[in-house]
Amino acid sequence: MDINIKIGDRIKELRKAKDLSQEALANIAEVDRTYMTKVETGKRNVTVKILDKIIIALGTDFMTFFNDNRFKNGI
Repeated sequence: MDINIKIGDRIKELRKAKDLSQEALANIAEVDRTYMTKVETGKRNVTVKILDKIIIALGTDFMTFFNDNRFKNGI
């Protein structure tokens, strides 16, 4: 599976667990809603800087974000 899809799936999973819409998460992270949509669907190559903003908006950190089975076998 492509890394962009893995990251997008993880963001979507955490966003839904927080009961946030894409628009709400985008607002909290201070990124464009359409950009967020493309990140979640794996159609956008997210930068580390933007990923950091999204992870913080989700109330987590990089270690927790990537501590998921979908990332266990390498990126």
